Amino acid sequence: MMGYLARRLVSLALSLVVASAVIFLVVEVAPGDPASFMLGMNAQPDTVAALRSELRLDLPPVQRYLAWIGGMMTGDFGVSYTYRAPVAQMVAERVQVSLPLALLALGLAVVIALPAGIVAATHRGKAADLGVVGATQLGVAIPNFWFAMLLVLLFALKLRWFSAGGFPGWSDPVMALKSLTLPAVALALPQAAILARVLRSSLIDILSEDFMRTARAKGLSRRQTLWRHGLRAALIPVLTILGLQFSFLLAGAIIIEQVFFLPGLGRLIFQAITQRDLIVVESVTMLLVFAVIAVNFLTDLAYVAADPRLRR
Repeated sequence: MMGYLARRLVSLALSLVVASAVIFLVVEVAPGDPASFMLGMNAQPDTVAALRSELRLDLPPVQRYLAWIGGMMTGDFGVSYTYRAPVAQMVAERVQVSLPLALLALGLAVVIALPAGIVAATHRGKAADLGVVGATQLGVAIPNFWFAMLLVLLFALKLRWFSAGGFPGWSDPVMALKSLTLPAVALALPQAAILARVLRSSLIDILSEDFMRTARAKGLSRRQTLWRHGLRAALIPVLTILGLQFSFLLAGAIIIEQVFFLPGLGRLIFQAITQRDLIVVESVTMLLVFAVIAVNFLTDLAYVAADPRLRR
């Protein structure tokens, strides 16, 4: 087990190094000068040069890359060109929205998908199965931003149960969770549809395996066989989808954050790109890449816990 962990950690470190180099190169070759953008089209060349020197944009790319990586390793993500605030502080404020939103949406997706997938697999070809399959097809087909606007129209504007947007902060946890409910539902239902379909397919394959028939022959009921043996064996593809979904919910909720005016990481990086705030784009993107790689690492560990044979 320790050897497996060591190999996975080395792979994680190499992935981070490659990702940091790619992010820096892509951002650096993007057209436009942040100093010229900040000062406007009519700025004098000497003023632009002074600002470039202040922002350390006049340094060689390799030196800037090493300074950026060294700073991130010590917790110094730099200072935003636009807001003149530490990037670490901005990220800490925005992650208080994005991380709870992703966790809430993922939790809702699991709560919806697991019972639906189990019911569909155990009642294959019957009305319950057809109903779950039809609902999941609809959930996959509906765009989450369109569904989010429907939720706003119904629950915020008509029924007035929730606010239409914004985030009040965590000083009042009840209001904070209430403001994240509609965005979480909008993100969760499409993911729940995908997860339910994967679980249904995996369970249908597992239920026809020889070890399931052997468990039944030893006297276990259908329900006991399903919960003790079938569900655990069907978790490998489900864990894969869960890892991908959490990464998507954390880094890819930009449109939902725009619809609900949530000050999350997605909205921060979108604003930084439009303002050519390179240090924010690089640092936030690198943090999101680290989150994705870390989630994949934890998913691999979950694979091993579900099936110890994968350690080999």
